[in-house]
Amino acid sequence: MIQPRLTSGSNSVRFALFDIFVVTGLLSIAAILIARAREVPRKGFWRAFRRWSFDTSAVLALVYLWFLAAWGLNYQRQPLRVQLDFQDDRITVDSLRALAGRSVAALNAQHAEAHRAGWPAEEELPARLRSPFARAERDLGMTWSATPSVPKKSVLEFYFTRVSVDGVTAPFFLETLLNQTLLPFERPFTLAHEWSHLAGFADESEANFLAWLVCMRGSIPVQYSGWLSLYGTIANALPRADRDRIAATLETGPRRDLRAMSDRVRKYMSPAASRAGYAAYDRFLRANRVDAGVQSYGEVLRLLLGTRFDADGNPVLRSEN
Repeated sequence: MIQPRLTSGSNSVRFALFDIFVVTGLLSIAAILIARAREVPRKGFWRAFRRWSFDTSAVLALVYLWFLAAWGLNYQRQPLRVQLDFQDDRITVDSLRALAGRSVAALNAQHAEAHRAGWPAEEELPARLRSPFARAERDLGMTWSATPSVPKKSVLEFYFTRVSVDGVTAPFFLETLLNQTLLPFERPFTLAHEWSHLAGFADESEANFLAWLVCMRGSIPVQYSGWLSLYGTIANALPRADRDRIAATLETGPRRDLRAMSDRVRKYMSPAASRAGYAAYDRFLRANRVDAGVQSYGEVLRLLLGTRFDADGNPVLRSEN
């Protein structure tokens, strides 16, 4: 009931409503502070301070209730693995090696065609992802369809680049903010990830899982984006010897793209800001029942390895057994 309406509304304007919300909120708190400061000569410091504290708390409480209604309650959802034919005993080193080999094979096979076809500009990308996104939602047994968002630039872009945040689902108007430094082959997976949040998948691993499903249902450039974005997560989970062996089979093209992604992050990221930003986000996730915190990004491997897929690459649901 809520997401299609909020996202449709935010799609109707080209600027980020989240930016307006943040600026308005800060100005409101400042205005309250100024108004109460003027009362100090008449009512005394402590009385004015108590009134300012009460007013500010009321504003923050309203913001929090808005956050819960628009987005925050998604953290109370049952885990996606409850819906899937998921078994922990499928998660083995051998299955991880097989997935790593599959990712390298896909990257090597798709690189040339993906670069030859190219990637759409940011404003054209939603049209290319809309159909794969709808199909992936159906494959997960969703009974409703999320409204895709138009990617936007934020005035907080400077912060996003410094903490290495590729995309944000702004909770109050359910709009998508993309890091403008993303390389063309990074955008499809990142936008699919943020759309997955719009579909109610608050957990980062579940959003990554759905984003990968979306990419696998898209064109070759979109598929390549999906494999490229998960390669590091897959490879880093392997034992060192296996990781080196798998990396050696990567051809020059995919290797060059992975290096470009790493160079982009190093160019803009501030290590201190990144550590502080991820620490804050880790606390936020844990406070909202995501026990793995920021490590939940890597938990997508558990979903990929523990879920049974049919011959067509569709995840098998428990209800289908």
